[in-house]
Amino acid sequence: MSINALPIAIEIKDLKKHFKEIKAVDGISLKIKKGELFSILGPNGAGKTTLVRMLTTVLTPTVGDANINGYSILTGKKDIVKKIGVCPQEITIYDVLRAEENVEFVAAMHGIPRREAKEKAIKLLEEFGIAGRKDWSKNFSGGMKRRLNLAMSLIFEPEILFLDEPTAGLDPQARRLVWDFIRDLKSRDITIILMTHDMVEADSLSDRVAIIDNGKIIAMGTPTELKEKYGSDNVLEVSFIEKNDLEVVKSNIKNLPFVANSSEIHRKDRDTLLISFQGGLKNLVKLLQQGLIENIDEVENMKFRQNSLEDVFLNLTGRRLRD
Repeated sequence: MSINALPIAIEIKDLKKHFKEIKAVDGISLKIKKGELFSILGPNGAGKTTLVRMLTTVLTPTVGDANINGYSILTGKKDIVKKIGVCPQEITIYDVLRAEENVEFVAAMHGIPRREAKEKAIKLLEEFGIAGRKDWSKNFSGGMKRRLNLAMSLIFEPEILFLDEPTAGLDPQARRLVWDFIRDLKSRDITIILMTHDMVEADSLSDRVAIIDNGKIIAMGTPTELKEKYGSDNVLEVSFIEKNDLEVVKSNIKNLPFVANSSEIHRKDRDTLLISFQGGLKNLVKLLQQGLIENIDEVENMKFRQNSLEDVFLNLTGRRLRD
């Protein structure tokens, strides 16, 4: 069954949260389908954490409502918490318990019988590669603690799972392991809300992405749709020592028909021009000849790559996600 044919798991209706003069969330409405992996991207302070805290019933909205599997976040909190799992960015484990004991403790809180909890805990920990460890969890590496945290959020088989930066601080091998497990969760019809700064992670895993800035959704769609609408096929990233050289190149390329747009990044040690264009290597040669060749001595560095969600965010906001 395609995503479009699936029933609605989460419906957000004009949700707002104000803290005195600060409009942390300022009128967000959207629908997330059952079994969908929906990513929320935005810089610190954009409102994404406040939004998720309302959806998980931690915060009460100033205005608006949302339905989680048919239950209102205003009147159905007790029913909602039985349906959702939350894996926060901050690692929350019990240091003086072993891995299995941590998972079994959460299972007991959700009323899972002891024998069933033990069987499920062992299976989950085997999937994450940390089963059978007898040492205290306080001695685990950061990556192992994060994987344990994820196992704890899954032990009661939630219908909706909120993941906040699930691979933050992980080495590449551990990150891939978590990505593979998230893909497996999708195949089990679990609805996943992913908050991440990792553009590759969002691009690789997401069915749809919402970009939030200043408490509002400024773009939403599949990763492909967003890259096609707000970027182009290719990006040439050119760094200059002098800003004046950037301005000359920017002026040289502005009338080239295959150039979609350009963006600037300014740092203390360099100025960078990101040129989005179509046509692949053939037009790259034209771009170099017509736009850069006269100023090649002033170019500090050049990088040719495919368009990414980072470029989408930069084109929409004028800054990188982590700036």
